[in-house]
Amino acid sequence: MPTPVLRLVRFTGRLLLALAAIAMLVVVFLALIALTDGAGSGLAAWLTTLGTGTVLALWRGRHRTWPTRLVPFLPVVVAAVLTATVCIPTVPTARQYPPALPFVATQHWSLATGSRVAVYHYPPANPSPRHPVPFVYLNGGPVRGISVLDHRFLQLLARQGYDVYAYEQAGGGRSDLLTMDQYTISRSVGDLAAFIDRLDKGKVDILGFSGGGVVLTRALADPGVAARLHRAIIAEPGPMDGPTAHITGHKGRASARGIAPAPTGPRSTHVPRYAVTFGLMRLGLLTPDTGLIGQAEGDNAFTAADLGSDTASAYCARDAHRIPTEDTAQNFSFSPAASLRVQQTVKDSPSIASQLRHSRTPAMLMIAECSSQVRQWATAVLANDPAIQRTQYMPGVGHHLWNGLDDNNDRAVAVITAFLQDKPAPLPNYPTRDEIPTFLRDHK
Repeated sequence: MPTPVLRLVRFTGRLLLALAAIAMLVVVFLALIALTDGAGSGLAAWLTTLGTGTVLALWRGRHRTWPTRLVPFLPVVVAAVLTATVCIPTVPTARQYPPALPFVATQHWSLATGSRVAVYHYPPANPSPRHPVPFVYLNGGPVRGISVLDHRFLQLLARQGYDVYAYEQAGGGRSDLLTMDQYTISRSVGDLAAFIDRLDKGKVDILGFSGGGVVLTRALADPGVAARLHRAIIAEPGPMDGPTAHITGHKGRASARGIAPAPTGPRSTHVPRYAVTFGLMRLGLLTPDTGLIGQAEGDNAFTAADLGSDTASAYCARDAHRIPTEDTAQNFSFSPAASLRVQQTVKDSPSIASQLRHSRTPAMLMIAECSSQVRQWATAVLANDPAIQRTQYMPGVGHHLWNGLDDNNDRAVAVITAFLQDKPAPLPNYPTRDEIPTFLRDHK
């Protein structure tokens, strides 16, 4: 007669074996998800895993009596239930666009490229003198909606007399989606040219921030697009091409990443389906065009809280406990798959340095003190664009240069308007091209 201790040992052993079997089946399922690129919403991987588990359970129970033959199937059932949650959508699979903003009308323009983009217009506000050249804003992301924080900044520029236009790049915000293979950096540059043509007001002044700065830099390297630009402001750009994207170098002074409170609100990554999808996609184990979830479903699922420490990295460490709310839950929009796709096309692109050296569009570069960007992403533009007339190193701010804290918005506006009006810069012209090595050494 087995003793209670022996029975406990046997039970523990069987439990551990069952847990090991469950873990093995889950690992097999995840491996199959990666191998099949999530085909059929993950059902191909799920059915294969279930079939494999069933065969193994039959083999393990072949010499057992009838009631105990069912025991090996318990881990299979548990694993099937767990992995099934990865195959079942929990948000709408058709795109749910953000509702209209209460403070600005949303227009939709069909561009010559085939993109249909959401457009916002802030006319010059009285009594400021009006500036004759239209002002266009290219937001970052890529493939992210324009935040409420950015809209407030654009309103501030309109109050300075600028005729301000902004559009959400294809797939972002209220703009229509593209098929995944159409999300390329070349398409983004083509959409910019088509937008200016659709605006039909001659040359424009343009501010490109972060990912928008990449689009603008590449536009300056394309003579056909650059001919449409009056003045260009490149703010905190990402990498301009493949060689630049593969640089691992200095960053700015300490950001709030890792010390700011965790963002609040629901996260798609708390749902197994989206945790697996976005996790494997970020690791490069799923393609942006994965069959596990569609682009629209991924856009609907992704929330501001999913950005995690990425938001904190856009602020200085000193601001860690007062990071503003950049957007509302209703307005927030980000396409993780399309964003990765655009970024990959940048990484795969050849150098544009030789083309950029022919740029003649007057330009300005803005760099943040606490930038989370690799410094060489900005200095590569400075080194290769001879038309950059001034660089403005912005003290006391992170990657999000205009963030509503203190006088940061006013300082950014002062820098931008001084350049557009060809007035003396509020800050020193720093770094110059000759100062790039010193800048990289001293500002990290």
